Amino acid sequence: MATTKMKKTYVARPVDLQPQWHVFDASETPLGRLASEISRLLQGKHRPLYTPTINTGDFVVVVNAANVKVTGRKLAQKEYHFHSRYPGGLRTFTLEQMLQRNPNRVIEKAVQGMLPKTTLGRQMLKRLKVYPGPDHPHDSQVAAPAPKPRAAGAQKARKKREAQTS
Repeated sequence: MATTKMKKTYVARPVDLQPQWHVFDASETPLGRLASEISRLLQGKHRPLYTPTINTGDFVVVVNAANVKVTGRKLAQKEYHFHSRYPGGLRTFTLEQMLQRNPNRVIEKAVQGMLPKTTLGRQMLKRLKVYPGPDHPHDSQVAAPAPKPRAAGAQKARKKREAQTS
């Protein structure tokens, strides 16, 4: 019986991951476009190492959340619903009211809706840092140069196989 070579799917390991930091200004891009780009970075879909079952995403910092840009009449028409799970506990706020109460939550809810509804999605959301003004305490992480990639596990295994065959 002939043996066939099977292609192996690469699965990223936590050792191979080196998350980077990205900064977005919410006053420059419309809310939906901003949220979709952030969710892509949080999931790690921009990397060749993307693995659906591992958090391969980066950290994202959003500044100027209080000045988020929206189009049309969304300030008056878009509504957010919260329920306390008690009878009559439904609370409804417009986008304008949410921006006055807690501008961070507007961006967090938009991004949360685009992430998986699993424990992995909640882990990804923890990597999102939103601030209402232009200042944030993550300057040292953002300004740090990107670390050089380490030898991946696949490269180590290949070198080990070559040494055994020689």
